[in-house]
Amino acid sequence: MNHILDRTIPPPVCTPQYKEVPQPACITLPNGVPLHIFNDNESDVVRMDFLFGGGRWHQEQPLQALFANRMLREGTSRFSSEEIAEKLDYYGAWIELACAAEYTYLTFYSLSKYLPQTLEVLESIIKEPLFPQKELEVVLGTNLRQFLVNSSKADFLANRKLTNALFGSDHPAGHILCEEDYHRITPDILRAFYDRYYHSANCTLYLAGRADERCLQLVEKHFGSAPFGKETQGVEKQTCIPCENSGRIFFIERTGAAQSAVRIGGLSLSQHHPDYLKLRVLVTLFGGYFGSRLMSNIREEKGYTYGISANLLPYPAESVLAISADTACNNVRPLLHEVFVEMERLQNEPVSEEELTRVRNYMLGEMCRSYESVFSLSDAWIFIQVSGLQKSYFADIPKAIHQVTPAELQTLAQKYLCKENLKVVVCGEKTEDKL
Repeated sequence: MNHILDRTIPPPVCTPQYKEVPQPACITLPNGVPLHIFNDNESDVVRMDFLFGGGRWHQEQPLQALFANRMLREGTSRFSSEEIAEKLDYYGAWIELACAAEYTYLTFYSLSKYLPQTLEVLESIIKEPLFPQKELEVVLGTNLRQFLVNSSKADFLANRKLTNALFGSDHPAGHILCEEDYHRITPDILRAFYDRYYHSANCTLYLAGRADERCLQLVEKHFGSAPFGKETQGVEKQTCIPCENSGRIFFIERTGAAQSAVRIGGLSLSQHHPDYLKLRVLVTLFGGYFGSRLMSNIREEKGYTYGISANLLPYPAESVLAISADTACNNVRPLLHEVFVEMERLQNEPVSEEELTRVRNYMLGEMCRSYESVFSLSDAWIFIQVSGLQKSYFADIPKAIHQVTPAELQTLAQKYLCKENLKVVVCGEKTEDKL
């Protein structure tokens, strides 16, 4: 007998059961490099993350950290850029390179059975890069063309102006890149950054996947047996103080634009602040998921946009409360009005228990999904290191989600969701309405 599903009856709502986030096994290699290990013997893949202290906050000129990192795979003492690409492709391995405020990253994926071959190439990339002029010109040209294309897009211009308005032009986060910044990059400038920051005394290594005894022996052979690099000292933390631009509303005209990019933002709490985790609940309720206040009002009811979001974006010493939407040029003013209406509602009216329960379940569910594999666990603990957070952070998140009350959310909204403290950037075609 076939069971007929009654689709008029919704499934029961279950509260996600949070489980403790496992910590990595930690050892120190003979050369002093800390190694954090998440082993999964059922995996055929090994992922290695190299973290080097020193990022955009430490560079002597714009783009120095970014291109020192990106040029690592463009030629070494043992391999040309073509040989590196061919060998990694042949063995099914690949590299991801990234640069952040205080760290640069190299993430390497390889099939476990080919580690002897792929680690030979990786070792040369990390220890022996040449920063060749020819390859640098190609990389710079490609990135410059992409930068110029992005510079014609409303969302790119609006995002860039918002960070500039919040941090100021002299702050690493607020500097507005220009074409000349690309032309000032040379191999010597990249070599200087590499020599200062890419060395074993400034390196942390995360290993995830099939991190068996054979893998550990190979990692120690290539990266842990002897010190590497020219320096022997780690990196001191940089202090960069924001200097907000005067003015509250900024308009960038894009004649003929079909839509306007609207960005609203303000400096907010550090991740270390005692209110931060509960503020995350408030911001999620406000605009952090599909059922949020902003989406329900501005997308579902008013139809001003296909999507609107609010997030807390972390920076080393503070975060940025950022609200983003794209809308028709003649809807900018009413959209802004409704954003501030929703802020005032949170300040003046307690959140219902039903809505708070829905947000709690969403956030706990997202947290459970975020730590399902050894790779995501590795990402989580890398985040803890680069953010300078305590190991208790992952236990503190569900505690804050469960414990926050409607009254606390209302108090937080009154303290931290103040439209007077927010900058507004609009990039689009000018209309008759004034902002």
